[in-house]
Amino acid sequence: MRTYLVTGGAGFIGSNYIHYMFRKYDNEIRIINVDCLTYAGNLENLKDIENRDNYTFVKADICDKEAIEKIFAANDIDRVGHFAAESHVDRSIRNPEVFVQTNVLGTAVMLNAAKKAWENEDGTFKPDKKFLHVSTDEVYGSLPDDDTAFFYETSPIDPHSPYSASKASSDMLVKAYIDTYHFPANITNCSNNYGPYQFPEKLIPLIINNALNGKKLPVYGDGLNVRDWLYVDDHAKAIDMVQEKGRLGERYNIGGHNEKQNIEIIRTILETLNEMLPDDDPRKPAINESLITYVADRKGHDMRYAIDPTKIHNELGWLPETKFEDGIKKTIQWYLDNKEWWETIISGEYQNYYEKMYGNR
Repeated sequence: MRTYLVTGGAGFIGSNYIHYMFRKYDNEIRIINVDCLTYAGNLENLKDIENRDNYTFVKADICDKEAIEKIFAANDIDRVGHFAAESHVDRSIRNPEVFVQTNVLGTAVMLNAAKKAWENEDGTFKPDKKFLHVSTDEVYGSLPDDDTAFFYETSPIDPHSPYSASKASSDMLVKAYIDTYHFPANITNCSNNYGPYQFPEKLIPLIINNALNGKKLPVYGDGLNVRDWLYVDDHAKAIDMVQEKGRLGERYNIGGHNEKQNIEIIRTILETLNEMLPDDDPRKPAINESLITYVADRKGHDMRYAIDPTKIHNELGWLPETKFEDGIKKTIQWYLDNKEWWETIISGEYQNYYEKMYGNR
């Protein structure tokens, strides 16, 4: 049985990846989920798999060298899926030091622990081991307003926010281990994800939640900033494919071919909510464009992101399967069906869930 160590598995992308892997492999794999449960880590994301015999949760900080090395020493880890990161740009602008600590130093701890566990005496590495570092397209900076311009794996690294600078630094650290030690690793850089379990401060869940509650919908600047949107299940599938078939040492861009302006996203959500809600729903009359409120632009706001996924398609056969129009309906339906989940998060009560579930274990 292959053992996966997933960092940040209680977060948005990490928890969706764990769900995907159990749906695909069921009892053929074992997953150890390491998360320190900061504000965006939520064990309720994993309630339906937490009692599996082949799943283990460990509360630990990836910056804690002793705790991470202990996990490697006690388990024969075959794959590392390194998702753990501080990830919200606005928070990085207010408090950049936390992002450097977790995203750069935490990655260094993970790399060193894996190297120590996997390296043979002659400097080679045990067979069939791999470290996959999950990163972002934001490390490439901003594209011009040109539909023919895309981010490629060979694009220069040009981060503009403390968040993207910290992720670029961690990417370079992984690359350095690959180049220096021939460490068995891959780097993936993905576009904006959306789907179930996303923390409500991010654009799509924020707009869904605010619209359902008749609150203003904040739009940075003129709302014309463009992002490439990727349904989170498509991202999970791509990560699994890179882990199993990706050439060691390579970087793979994972993009959704779904470029949308922020204002388009908001209007699409409003239209879709009106389509999906029954006519007698008391919330429906208030869900319209009058809720849109333009606010001062984010500092250093990149204008356009767009990924070319040709490499991962040609080498591994991956392409995004979920059209944005379908993905946004699935996402809205999930939030409508899981009102208790996001209301708990907004109230802050989810932070108590860990103590309820694991305090006496």
